[in-house]
Amino acid sequence: MTDKLPDYYFRVRENGAFVFRLDTENRQRRIEMDQIAVVNMRNGEIKAHGDRTLSAEDVEAIKKWMAERAQTLAHREIDDIFRAIDYLNTTTHWTQSRATDEQLEAVTDQLLLAMHDLRTTLVRKKADRLTKG
Repeated sequence: MTDKLPDYYFRVRENGAFVFRLDTENRQRRIEMDQIAVVNMRNGEIKAHGDRTLSAEDVEAIKKWMAERAQTLAHREIDDIFRAIDYLNTTTHWTQSRATDEQLEAVTDQLLLAMHDLRTTLVRKKADRLTKG
């Protein structure tokens, strides 16, 4: 653990975060977390918590976090897609080498529908890109 804690803590939630200012400069040297804002990543909104007024430093730190968070989420999203490709390959191998008839019966229709839906969407999107370019 580092010697000095950051000035802010972001409690991540589904579409943003709660922002807390950290304080260890008290007699007991305990970490106090004071909520100062709520962040909505979908619309970029920063709302001060309660009757607080955010300082320029607060807003700057929050905007920096939002930019870093957006990059993290974008990276995770594409990483999830690459993992899906790996899962499809693993599923193909499992189907060919180890799956029992009962297991295949349980998953075949759902897999075929999901793959058909994905293929249809990919083909349509590719055609759109080709006709635009």
